[in-house]
Amino acid sequence: MGEFWGGLWDFATAYWWLIFFVGPAAGGVAKAIERSAKRRHERRLEIIRAKAEAKGIVVRPTVGDLTARDGSTASGSASPSATDADDADASVRTRIERLFAAHDDLTHRWLEYELDVAKLIAFPAMSDGRQPLTAAFLRAKKIADGLRPPSADARVTASDLAAYRDAVTDAEVAFDLAERDARRQRDHSFSEVERRRLDTAKQLLNVAVDDAATPAERRTAYERVRAELDGLIAVSDAAMDRLAQRAALQLPPTAPPAAS
Repeated sequence: MGEFWGGLWDFATAYWWLIFFVGPAAGGVAKAIERSAKRRHERRLEIIRAKAEAKGIVVRPTVGDLTARDGSTASGSASPSATDADDADASVRTRIERLFAAHDDLTHRWLEYELDVAKLIAFPAMSDGRQPLTAAFLRAKKIADGLRPPSADARVTASDLAAYRDAVTDAEVAFDLAERDARRQRDHSFSEVERRRLDTAKQLLNVAVDDAATPAERRTAYERVRAELDGLIAVSDAAMDRLAQRAALQLPPTAPPAAS
């Protein structure tokens, strides 16, 4: 045993310089093994991801791609993939319908200002596209309108649906900000003379829809409301037409001409 260790010592003493070659070589081998293990691990992860994506395509197919590729539904019984596709399609349709409801509600809230002259007089900033927050809402609504699918049964991709959802949300937030600012401002941005014109328009508006006023008084009040607001706030023709209809509904029915 002593001779073995003695011989090993003599070898190490005589060939100690080999360490400069053996050491790096051993380190290189270790690094190569590590790199190989890392590549195997990455390949396993890629395989796992590929399998997961493939499973996702089967269970949650792309919206609109609902036709069975193997024709297994020809016998009349739905295949598992077709059933999953139907469920996915129904889920997407439900989401679109909910977005439609939110979008329509937003449009209704906006039209309450666009078509109601009384609200426009009370909160003129909502009809003023020069107001930054109002302009931001109008831009956001235009984007949402452009991204809206033609129907709840329309074939849309997941990315298109996400874009429409985000656009509706952005428009809702923009409207809330614009409405809050308009209610805060009221007529504060107008001069004293302009405020008096707004007050006059409010009083005339009440007369225009007052069933206690005569037809002539309502007609005159309607015309003066238009004149007072001209150049002061933006009132759409649709809003004035709606006001004219309200005033006309108050008029007594015309008696039929007497028979000769």
